Amino acid sequence: MRHSDQTKVERAARALRWNIVQMVGPNQKGHLGGSLSIADVVAALYFSKMRHDPENPSWPDRDRFILSKGHVALVQYAALAECGYFSKREFSKLKTLGGMLQGHPDIKSTPGIEANTGSLGQGLSIACGMAAGLKMDGRPSRVYCVLGDGEIAEGQIWEAALAASHYKLDNLVAVLDRNCLQAMGSIVNRFNTNPVVEKWQAFGWHVVEVDGNDVAAVLRALDDLDLVTGKPKILIACTVKGAGLPFAENNVAFHNGSMTTEQFEMARQLFCAKAAVS
Repeated sequence: MRHSDQTKVERAARALRWNIVQMVGPNQKGHLGGSLSIADVVAALYFSKMRHDPENPSWPDRDRFILSKGHVALVQYAALAECGYFSKREFSKLKTLGGMLQGHPDIKSTPGIEANTGSLGQGLSIACGMAAGLKMDGRPSRVYCVLGDGEIAEGQIWEAALAASHYKLDNLVAVLDRNCLQAMGSIVNRFNTNPVVEKWQAFGWHVVEVDGNDVAAVLRALDDLDLVTGKPKILIACTVKGAGLPFAENNVAFHNGSMTTEQFEMARQLFCAKAAVS
């Protein structure tokens, strides 16, 4: 990892957070909490790790990004716009009839989206199929799949985990956004999916746990995962839901909540002045 990459990704993460805030706006509901929690990892992937080309979204050798927890599509839209897949003018049309940016990722509407997701539990299966197909075709591409820690209560996740291990899909990297909160409360109290490290190890995955809001740590971990062969890999990113917005951090109300005008202005002051990636 180069220092220049860390600096670029940190700037990108601030830009993504401001993009997310702009898309939701004041007095409108949006999935702020989970979008903000994973913003540092998404910035690391799009601005340092993944091979992709906004001028050629269908480039055959691109790396693939699957947002299994598709309700936080805001963070992927923020990254795609910042990379230049489409204009930020689309932000104002979020979730409008005929708009490019819908509530969940839509492969037919948005450049750079690889799969329709948001029916929780299905994204890892899609990612497994892509990874297997890329291996069969002899392509160098990797597949990155972001999961929610509430989402892994879904049984299909574990069927896919078994399949990935059985077929030795070492071009597959899952990322678990472990922010410990889901829609209605804490993971522990609603549907306890712990312990996560031991579970994924038992399913035959190589596991790395990291502070998911520490860009330097995330970049190092992603580099280390490149060296692992013969098995699928998972980055367990320990994050803070709503990371970066003091009023939203660890606040379950912002799973799908709204900002007051005053809170929106606070967010503007936090992110806007430092939002440029270049």
